[in-house]
Amino acid sequence: MALIEASKRKAKERIVKLKELITKYRYHRLVLDRPIIEESAEDSLKKELFDLEQQFPELVTPDSPTQRVAGKPLSKFEKFTHPTRMLSFNDAFSREDMEDWIDRLARAMGVAIPKDGLARRSFAEQKLGGFYCELKIDGLAIELLYENGILKVGATRGNGIIGENVTQNLKTVEAIPLKLETGSYKLESNLVVRGEVFIGKKEFAKVNKEQAKEGGVAYANPRNLAAGSVRQLNPAVTASRKLDSYAYSLITDLGQKVHEDEHKILHELKFKTNPHNKFCKDLEEVQNFRDYWEKHRENLNYEIDGIVVIVNDNKMFNKLGVVGKAPRAAIAYKFSPRESTTKVKDIIVGIGRTGVLTPVAVLEPVEIGGTSVSRATLHNEDEIRRLDVRVGDTVVVGRAGDVIPDIKGVIKELRTGREKKFHFPIKCPVCAGPVKRIEGEAAHKCMNKNCPAVKREAIYHFISRGAMDIDGVGPKIIDQLMDTGLIIDAADLYSLTKDDLLNLERFAERSAQNTIGAIQARKKAPLDRFVFALGIPHVGIETALDLARRFGTFEKLAKASIGELEGIKDIGGVVAQSIYDWFRSDYNQKLLLKFRRIGLRILKQELAQKSLKLKGLTFVFTGTLDTLSREQAEEIVRENSGDVSSAVSRETDYVVAGAEPGSKYEKAKKLGVKTISEREFMDMLK
Repeated sequence: MALIEASKRKAKERIVKLKELITKYRYHRLVLDRPIIEESAEDSLKKELFDLEQQFPELVTPDSPTQRVAGKPLSKFEKFTHPTRMLSFNDAFSREDMEDWIDRLARAMGVAIPKDGLARRSFAEQKLGGFYCELKIDGLAIELLYENGILKVGATRGNGIIGENVTQNLKTVEAIPLKLETGSYKLESNLVVRGEVFIGKKEFAKVNKEQAKEGGVAYANPRNLAAGSVRQLNPAVTASRKLDSYAYSLITDLGQKVHEDEHKILHELKFKTNPHNKFCKDLEEVQNFRDYWEKHRENLNYEIDGIVVIVNDNKMFNKLGVVGKAPRAAIAYKFSPRESTTKVKDIIVGIGRTGVLTPVAVLEPVEIGGTSVSRATLHNEDEIRRLDVRVGDTVVVGRAGDVIPDIKGVIKELRTGREKKFHFPIKCPVCAGPVKRIEGEAAHKCMNKNCPAVKREAIYHFISRGAMDIDGVGPKIIDQLMDTGLIIDAADLYSLTKDDLLNLERFAERSAQNTIGAIQARKKAPLDRFVFALGIPHVGIETALDLARRFGTFEKLAKASIGELEGIKDIGGVVAQSIYDWFRSDYNQKLLLKFRRIGLRILKQELAQKSLKLKGLTFVFTGTLDTLSREQAEEIVRENSGDVSSAVSRETDYVVAGAEPGSKYEKAKKLGVKTISEREFMDMLK
């Protein structure tokens, strides 16, 4: 009980701060037309408030931003009272949010449905009658009142009850009919229609270009420009902006039974309606419609920030009623925002290839641009001071150049006093070497030239073809991962997710998925390959194979004494000491522990060879073979009890030459070593 009360007190404290902040942001955006934060970031704060109020409904108050619509009417226009209240929508940002919405509809109807997707689809089809989905245009909501088929009033939404009469301005928008062609419809009373006024992308760019020429302030987004244009006192200015409009709702009863009928009737009355709107029978089709337009919205000449999902059956829609400012039976399913708000869980540092420490914020995961973001760069100490970012802060996160996530700002009004300042470490988090700030720069640097994070060749070697052979991962990708703090050693590769890669340059959905797949495919490895991949000084492929054959398991090798190591053919005192020391290094022991924790499987070495056909023979391969890779050919030699060497000497028995052989072929001829073709090599195995 005490825990519940503590949680409620914390929620109440957060709700109070969120309400004040959202009200301030909305006022600047809607009334003053001077937004001080991206609307997508404001939306995420509003969603947080909505979720808290859902969790603690007793904390909902009439002054909450979730309970009212838009802003105050501007004083410079005549007021207009809407025949019926103009509502706005609650927001959803994910499939889970949409499923929660379906559950709320079910509870409002007194219907219990299981949590599985099939039951939800059935519920949507059978009980709700499906959904009508519309593109959510980034514009200004309007209401049009026609008297005897003639446009009498055009108004903004205002606070939902009272708006601004902007009829003269709306008459300049060519997409809005001044006189209706009623056709078969008898309009015996006033006709009320609602829709959206917006500005196209090209016209938006043109207006901002003109603003720049005249030394004016550029409009932040098309919605602000559309709103500002409609609210002009001079209709000539509105006309010059070339606004567009779509009608989306018919308030007057002309016999429509479902929302889809409203669009058909509006089209017959010669209103411009959006041709991309669509009926969807269930949540699966809604999701597909939303995902399609998130990917293809750039093809449209206007901005959209999501879709509106409406219960299609009008009778059911009305029966479900209104909660606060929004109808229960409709919701705005937003696209992933380009900016969002989240909390800083921790601040860590990544080590760049020059030893420079880069602070990285570890975030509560948040969706931005279709990708889950859990880390954001903080660049350097000066940037941390400029932002005054602390562990526990609520921050606005965006993408630098729409790629690498970074922190745009801190919402200090939401601080509780429990936030912690970050101080740069005086020791390197990887090697514990000294860290110093470079004189005249903002950078801190690890001064240990042998720091593993700086000497990243060890990870390059780990992923290389002869070692773990991780396809599609090369030095450039390793550099990106290390510079952004996503990995500090080879073991961290196995903890990466697709979303981590999508937040890096040059990664798209498919390439990120393929790379993660390639890494996970190497989550188990033969003992000899893994030993070679570790990069132990003086341990090449052949020595790694000898060690694997002698000890059989990694555990036995790790515990081997110098005497046991020296007992292996071709391993002398220097190599034995190198292997022994490597396994007893604190850094290497921590690395091996990480490999165990992420679930890397090191396969027991097969001690028996397939045959003794090549016993006592040493082979060297050069050039490109026709049917085998170099690695496959070498493995065949080992399986048949032969030895492989990387260099030609008088002890070499055969040099197998493929296409375009290199210097090894010439050396073999000089030393009189026999050279054979790939076919002759394969004949030796018959």
